[in-house]
Amino acid sequence: MRGGTYAWEIANLGMIGMCWSNTESAVTAWGSIEPCVGLNPVCFSVPRDDGALVLDMALSQYSYGKLQTTRLAGETLPFPGGYNKNGELTVIPAEIEATKRALPIGFWKGSGLALALDIIGAVLANGLNTPALDEEVKGKMSSAGSSQIFIAINPEMFSTHEEVEDIANRSIAAIHNATPINPNEPIVYPGERQIKRRKENLEQGIPVDQGIWSDVCKLAGK
Repeated sequence: MRGGTYAWEIANLGMIGMCWSNTESAVTAWGSIEPCVGLNPVCFSVPRDDGALVLDMALSQYSYGKLQTTRLAGETLPFPGGYNKNGELTVIPAEIEATKRALPIGFWKGSGLALALDIIGAVLANGLNTPALDEEVKGKMSSAGSSQIFIAINPEMFSTHEEVEDIANRSIAAIHNATPINPNEPIVYPGERQIKRRKENLEQGIPVDQGIWSDVCKLAGK
């Protein structure tokens, strides 16, 4: 139940989306030496005729999916993403995967946001919170039994379609017109790269890591 999928669907129906899920412990609470808050990925989506704005992110500096793809590519992270077994910040994905001590976004702010989303999500869904998930999955990182929230808001209950478009377009124009640090890397809004990547994948096919593809073929009996 990847929340980002539903955030895109909500935006494509012309509505504002707010979706999030809690997970078992995989992020260090600020000031702790062990993981005790969830990744708790959260998505916000805003409809727009020229391409929706969709912010889809885990509350760790890098999602575990990003750690995996970076490791499989034989690369290091551009910025520290968590701690190694010696309690040192590291850019090596495998070291973070081993300790499960991912760094929260925004340091203490991300830690607090993860906690708030966990509690609110479990209360609204009448489901499991992160400590209960830890007891259920026993460190397997399966996210089975997560509490999930999907909210869709029709903005045209409050504004006209033209007003919604104007608000979104003016904000995105301000982002596009900002002077980039690197002239070769223009500023983009959340979701802009995904729209481009989706178009490329539909035209050219979806790139898959060869090791993962081999595992899929084995599971399929080929």
